[in-house]
Amino acid sequence: MKDKQNLFSEFAAVSTADWEAKIKQDLKGAEYNKKLIWKTIEGIKVKPYYRSEDIDNQPFTDILPEQFPFIRGNKNDNNWLIRQDIKVENMADANQKALHILNKGITALGFVFADVFPKNQAEFSRLMQGIQLDAVELFFDAGNKSLEVLQMLSTEVKNQKLNDLNIRGSVNYDFLGKLSSSGKCVKQGDKTGLDIAVELVEFAKDNLPNFRVLHINGELFHNAGADAVQELTYSLSAGNEYLARLTERGISINELSLRMHFSFAVGTNYFMEIAKLRAARLLWSQIVQAYQPCCEYKSQMLIHTTTSRWNMTAYDPHINLLRGTTESMSGIIGGTDIHTVTPFDTAYKTSDEFSERMARNIQIILKEESYLDRINDPAAGSYYIESLTMSVAEAAWQSFQAIEKKGGYIAAFTEGFIQEEIEKTAQKRLLLLATRRENLLGTNQFPNGEEKISKQVDFETAFPKQVTDNELIAKPLKSFRLAEEFEKLRLKTEQKDVPPSVFMFTYGKLNMRKARAAFATNFFACGGFNTIDNFGFPKVEAGIAAAQKSRAEIVVICSSDEEYPEIAPAIYKALNQQATVVIAGYPKDSIEELQQLGIQHFIHVKSNVLEELKVFQRKLN
Repeated sequence: MKDKQNLFSEFAAVSTADWEAKIKQDLKGAEYNKKLIWKTIEGIKVKPYYRSEDIDNQPFTDILPEQFPFIRGNKNDNNWLIRQDIKVENMADANQKALHILNKGITALGFVFADVFPKNQAEFSRLMQGIQLDAVELFFDAGNKSLEVLQMLSTEVKNQKLNDLNIRGSVNYDFLGKLSSSGKCVKQGDKTGLDIAVELVEFAKDNLPNFRVLHINGELFHNAGADAVQELTYSLSAGNEYLARLTERGISINELSLRMHFSFAVGTNYFMEIAKLRAARLLWSQIVQAYQPCCEYKSQMLIHTTTSRWNMTAYDPHINLLRGTTESMSGIIGGTDIHTVTPFDTAYKTSDEFSERMARNIQIILKEESYLDRINDPAAGSYYIESLTMSVAEAAWQSFQAIEKKGGYIAAFTEGFIQEEIEKTAQKRLLLLATRRENLLGTNQFPNGEEKISKQVDFETAFPKQVTDNELIAKPLKSFRLAEEFEKLRLKTEQKDVPPSVFMFTYGKLNMRKARAAFATNFFACGGFNTIDNFGFPKVEAGIAAAQKSRAEIVVICSSDEEYPEIAPAIYKALNQQATVVIAGYPKDSIEELQQLGIQHFIHVKSNVLEELKVFQRKLN
């Protein structure tokens, strides 16, 4: 045992200076900061490695879970609730579905009311029939009818003679979210959104002591293209707006803070999303403390997470299952309290029983087979995640203070500041996707060229139109998916009677022609074009004959930069009347010569794939 304890004493400690010196030696003169330090979309610099000294001076590294400021979570374990939402179109059908999924592992039920709403207590009781209200958490999305739902729930609890202290969940009332998504103020007769919020809090205090009524929906920002820091910042700002306005109306912070819960989307940036949730609890506890609650417990943040819709794809949709799994892991490791996995087919149609089952099972496997509920804050002590958590917190706090200087969330939103900042980030992310500096597998990289979805896609679901009217007081946030423009392009190609063909004219050096043919095949497949690959032609004339026989609308010359000036003139002269001739690569030494010849299209790693494909599609119409 002694030998084992002293094992590492035989190795001399290596200092950071030693590591840095070795790295610089291996870089052979290349600049360290440019080669190895990268910047996230949030503007946070990430180092190539982290050591214990990176967190030596950080606060909160010694606190335990359940301790203020709750960076490590609110619980003494890592258990979370598995939630699934039901769109209510018929009370009996919604009830049957609820009972069904409760037997399949769900521990939190969400009921979404849109066009259909319980007309009376009897209809609400039909919806709740057979559900043990004190054994499952209940969530209701009912908009301006949230108070009616809360009253019906309270009556149902009394009718069933249940202890109201055991009833947990929320009516997800969020008039700031309504402003953000619609650009309009919430009104119900003479009541404002704030009036309704006051009534909800006061009713819950007297009738459902452990039921939450106010919801801050960070998903709205995420699904409009916001980065992690922006989603966190604007959610905190909206939460603080509720605190400020409702305490001004006489509601105690001790009552109010425990009536609120937050929803965040969880994207595919694995470590960033873990850090976001840890930073969220930290910052919210500081905000609530400014209102001087009676105890630190009042400043806990209840978090509901949902796997991202922003990253979902209609093409190759089963990849969404993989995205949902890693996103769920981020949310769970980050300490979520309630989690929803978005079914993989939500991007293009109404989800079915199979996709909903897969969504449930992702969480059940992570809990029952991976035991992620057994370990408190598994990210604690990770030099990288601890450092990233503080970087996210610092960036979000600075942005939060900037919004406060503008007068708070409502002032910043009605001014258009929040929308403008999110739009800037969304455009950056779209450009990264179009230039393939950010990858979405199956969309802008490695698409399945055999896949056709035009007959199964619900266009209203996949590409919803933004509805506006003349009563707007602010520009609403525009929710969309990152893949939409690529998918519209590919669907347009797919709907042609005969999709255009792209012929790979492979010639010359084996390694270059193969690499460039693979690149070009992947490039055009992203637009749904049929690609015709070739092993390589021994002579240019043989390639020309094969291209002419193929009758392809596009011919891509795949060779080396040195060979292009030699072979391109003959190929272009023979084929330019039949097809658009393209060069794979960017031969800078001969680019002007090739352009003078008449070749105008060069596809390479710096190309904007989306815009280039749109150009080719227009040429072929």
